[in-house]
Amino acid sequence: MRSLGLDIRAGLHTGECELAGDAVRGHSVHVGARVATLAFAGEVMATGMVKDLVGGSGLRFESLGTRALKGLPGEWPVYR
Repeated sequence: MRSLGLDIRAGLHTGECELAGDAVRGHSVHVGARVATLAFAGEVMATGMVKDLVGGSGLRFESLGTRALKGLPGEWPVYR
């Protein structure tokens, strides 16, 4: 996207989602959206669940510690 002059930010989480017509919803969608709010332009943030699932892939993660995510219980491990 950068080559198009667009800086995006993204939040990744994995889990079950529900399809309702053209909409995707559910707890995992909310978690991903909340993690995205922690990112600056050009960054991708991920939960510990994503990091664990891609172990051995060669992807590198930088721990940002645990964070409270608005509207979600507890603290969540977050990685850049």
